[in-house]
Amino acid sequence: MSKRLKGKIALVTGGTTGIGFASALELLNEGAKVYITGRRQPELDAALAAIGEGAIGVRGDVTKQEDLDALAELIKREEGHLDILFANAGGGTMLPLGQITEQHFDDTFNRNVKALVFTVQTMLPLMKAGSSIILNGSIAGSTGIAAFSIYSASKAAVRSLARSWVLDLKDRGIRVNVVSPGSTKTSGLAELAGESKEAQEGLLAYLASQVPMGRLAEPSEIGRTVVFLASDDSSFINGAEIAADGGQAQV
Repeated sequence: MSKRLKGKIALVTGGTTGIGFASALELLNEGAKVYITGRRQPELDAALAAIGEGAIGVRGDVTKQEDLDALAELIKREEGHLDILFANAGGGTMLPLGQITEQHFDDTFNRNVKALVFTVQTMLPLMKAGSSIILNGSIAGSTGIAAFSIYSASKAAVRSLARSWVLDLKDRGIRVNVVSPGSTKTSGLAELAGESKEAQEGLLAYLASQVPMGRLAEPSEIGRTVVFLASDDSSFINGAEIAADGGQAQV
């Protein structure tokens, strides 16, 4: 079977669990050499053991510029360039209007917007014509979700960044696109309901009922969308948002 990304160098931030982990695995299966980042060494080690040969783990925090600089220097020293960047690291918590705190706001925007901006900017010198930048958005950026307004706003910002960056990079031949998952079967999504397993299962069941396909996405399905955007199969797709949501935000 042809490997669409053979010989490519990819970076997935936040690649130890969920969508990041699944995307790293799919990129690797298509022939790419994949660097993944994670903040905690045990989770990073476990992810590398599960992914297998061809993946390189780098412990670091994408909200810290010094960690991003060290990561870029490592990739430059070992590979000389970067072909694919999936800026995936991020997250959020739920608080309704009236309970939003400055810390909640700052934490969410630091992780989902500021860190993403400086991840892309730091890795950009390693990228050449034909490279692909993929930003992890969310259908929350274009829909309303109770108690999730700050997260939703941060993901709307991600979508907006892609629109402007394609213009900034048009002379360099680097594409920028957004993958916007719908509700996806990850531990991070379940944990929005708290620590109770019953509450977590209830949240996942409710979210599945909102999807026209009647189920949550598997992380690997988002990963395969990332592979599409990373490959030449999407060579004329630029500045776009691809909703991998089972129709959840489309009806």
